[in-house]
Amino acid sequence: MAAFDSERGKPEILAVRTAAQTRIFQVQAVDLRFANGTERTYERLTPARRPAVMVLALHEGSLMMIREYAVGTERYELTLPKGLIDEGETPEQAANRELQEEIGMAARSLKPLRVLYSSPSHMYSPMHVFLAEDLYPSQLEGDEPEPLILHPLPLSRLDEILDNPATGDSRTLAALFLLQRLLAKR
Repeated sequence: MAAFDSERGKPEILAVRTAAQTRIFQVQAVDLRFANGTERTYERLTPARRPAVMVLALHEGSLMMIREYAVGTERYELTLPKGLIDEGETPEQAANRELQEEIGMAARSLKPLRVLYSSPSHMYSPMHVFLAEDLYPSQLEGDEPEPLILHPLPLSRLDEILDNPATGDSRTLAALFLLQRLLAKR
């Protein structure tokens, strides 16, 4: 992959300015000059100030999924425990905290699988994906506006989960495909 990364130099950033600001988001206009001399302005969300975690939690032959409201799609999504990494936390600590807040369990074993970027053309938002195993009961207070509904789904039904229209979050789908590949190697 090194040749792929170095085939062409990155575009030169000529200027970065704020194009719009809300209570939560800031949109930046980024003026670029490409290697062939073409100049273009792209818009992106301001780079993430805090990365996030997503956890594939396996317990007694099931994948611990949750049902959570997503305002972007205006529906409930079948997803995985996830959240932002707090100041001073490692990704592993954040993954274990999110498990305790969202499914009431902690993991003795956390294995990093991959870092995902949901929309790299428009924002920098790294999400560390973990496999959590050897779970045990442990509850922490979360920040969700309503209780999350836990859905333990048998690993034997992984294809059904992948095909389920309620599983629409691209990060969740990517993590599930990572899990499917990992399970095929076991």
